[in-house]
This record gives sequence, structure tokens and C-alpha cells, in this order.
Amino acid sequence: MTSKGRVTIREVAERAGVSMATVSRVLSGNHPVPASTRARVLRAARDLDYVANAHARALVGGGRKMVAVVLRQVTSPFYAQVAEGVEAEAAARGWLCLVGTTGGDPGRELEFVQLMREEGARLVILVGGVVEDDAYRERVAHYAQALASTGARLVLCGRPAPDPDIPALVVEFDNEAGARAITGHLLSAGHRRIVFLGGLPGNTALDARVAGYRAALAEHGLGPEAAHVVDCGLGRAAGHRAMTELLKAGGVPGPGDTATPETATSGTATPDTATRDAANPGTATPDAAPARFTAVFAGDDMVAAGALRAIADAGLRVPQDISVVGYNDIPLAEDFNPPLTTVRTPAEELGRAAVRIALRDPEHAAGAHHLLGTHIVVRDSVQPPPPGREDGGSTPV
Repeated sequence: MTSKGRVTIREVAERAGVSMATVSRVLSGNHPVPASTRARVLRAARDLDYVANAHARALVGGGRKMVAVVLRQVTSPFYAQVAEGVEAEAAARGWLCLVGTTGGDPGRELEFVQLMREEGARLVILVGGVVEDDAYRERVAHYAQALASTGARLVLCGRPAPDPDIPALVVEFDNEAGARAITGHLLSAGHRRIVFLGGLPGNTALDARVAGYRAALAEHGLGPEAAHVVDCGLGRAAGHRAMTELLKAGGVPGPGDTATPETATSGTATPDTATRDAANPGTATPDAAPARFTAVFAGDDMVAAGALRAIADAGLRVPQDISVVGYNDIPLAEDFNPPLTTVRTPAEELGRAAVRIALRDPEHAAGAHHLLGTHIVVRDSVQPPPPGREDGGSTPV
């Protein structure tokens, strides 16, 4: 893709040595053209990175009212809900919606954006948190400028714009505020030893949740050493594996067990479950399983699902032995055992808003930032810590 001004049909005609009318006939595919001429025109269009302007095509009845939404995966309930919101809003306006998945591969994302640009999609919506490094910033600027050159728009949904000056609309929700609120809920229940399970350093969404978690601890008078972040990433399998390792490390005493310094920190964390020391976020401290934690803040509901399974496998109970909270409030969260207290993120509304705002005010959408709110949904996975364990002490014998 190019970030320069849009290549015109006149330039393609000059490169191919034919008239603009011939180029139009070749590109429309509606008129017979000699094969050699067609090949020459298509080669010129490809060499010049020519893409027909979507707005111009619409004026002559040939444009596609099409929205493309690009996701990491469709098996994630959160991503599925965002895509559903995009589809619902597009359908209500008589537009088509195409869904593509990348598996987190920047190369596939680039190919999909290029394809949608060539196919004349008016909106290309990229969904979900990312690692915001220099490569990402350069890539997104490239996308936004290339799409803008053809009259299309880039929408970043649930991820920030690396530069406020690039022509992209941002629609996201307040990850940090939601994390601060759910951590405050645990603290208000009497918990002081709270593990954040599901860190992924550099990921914009999870870093914001970790920041909210740390802020809530500080607001309740706890020092930086009270924070324990386990960098295991997202997903049920990651949550199950990390929770199993923490339990093996002696983080929670079983019924009748007596806590000792040895049992509180025994075991060695694996690379997938390395705990970030609060004073040195981003560094791994292998033998630093938090002593006798009483609550788990899972980075998302699927991490919570894995943690709940690991806790049950260890013969412990939620919330009697350990309280667990999640993030996103996926549809299945209320069917977990026990029903999960979590943060409700406006996933479907996020998708709807991305389409609605971009189409409502297209001239001013580029560069705009819209922040949606979150709120706690209280169910049955939290209760005060067992007597004698408020500060991580042992269970009475």
C-alpha cells in the first residue's frame, strides 16, 4: 500500500498507453476488451497501486456499502460480540459486513486491509488490544493513510491510535477504570492478597487492566509490594495452567493446613506463569508466588474459567477458600460454577458504535476518540476471606 495521494484513472491510462474509457471498461469488467489490452491495463493498475475511489463509485451506483471487521479470532466470546455489533449496525443501515481473522499475525492483518481497500470497503475496523511498539505504530499509520487515499476510513476498536494526527477513528472502553472498580470490590470484601492472573506485557488492554489493579491497591493504602501480576496471557488454558502452578507453589493453604514461610513460597514458577514483582513490573521473579493469596482477578472471563477449574481440581472452593473475579462479562459468565462476578464491557455496543460514529459524521470521525464506560456485575464468586486469612494468614487448624 502507499500513503501518497490517490492514483487516478488518468495515470493508469497513461502508463498503459490507452484511453481512460478503455481503463474504465477493463476495470468494470462489463465490456469486451482484447486480452492483451486487458493485461496491459491490469499490470499498470497493479504497478501504480491503483484503487478505485469508493465514494466516486457510489456516485455512479457502483460502490459497495461494505464494512470489514478484522479480529484476532472468532472463537473468543468478546470478539464474537464485537463482530455481532458491527454486523447488526451495518445491517440496520443496509450495508454488508465482512469478517476476517488474523490469529494475531500482522502480515495477515496487512493482507486483509489491502484486500478490503481493493474491494472498496468504506470502513475497515480493527478490533482488540495489541502490543503498541514502533512496528505497530508504523503499520497503523500506513493503514490509515492508504485507506484515506481511496476515500475509506480506518476504525480502531478497543485499541488506541498511536498518533492523534493519523486519520483513524478510535472507539474503546475504559479498561483501567473497570479494573480499578473490580479490584476495589475485592478490597471492600476484605481481601488484601489479590493476584492478577493474565498479564501480557505490552498489550494495551491488559496493561491498562494491570494499571487499574495497581491503582486500586494504592487507593486502599497498600504498598507496591502488595501487587502480584502473573504474566500468563489470555484464554482458558492459560488460566488453568497458571492457576495450577500457583496452587502447587503453595499460594493457598488447604483445609487444616498451616502456613509456613517455606510453603508460602515453595515451588518454581514456569516462564508462562512468572510473577511480576510490583516494584519491577515486566521482570520475572521465579520464586515469588504471593504468600497465601485469598483472591484472584483474572484478566478476562476465559482466564477465570480456567482458574475456577484448577481451583476445583485442587479440592478448594470458590468463594469459600478463594474469591475469583473476571473481565468482559461474556454470556457464559453467569453459568460458571459459581456464577462469576466480573466487569461488563460493552462489547456489542463497541461494534455498533464503531459503525454508527464513523457513518454519522464521516468528515469529523478521523482522529476522533470515543471512550465507553464499564461496570461491575456482582454474582456469587466473591465473599470475605476466611477468618484469620484477611492478610494472607494460615487457615486455622
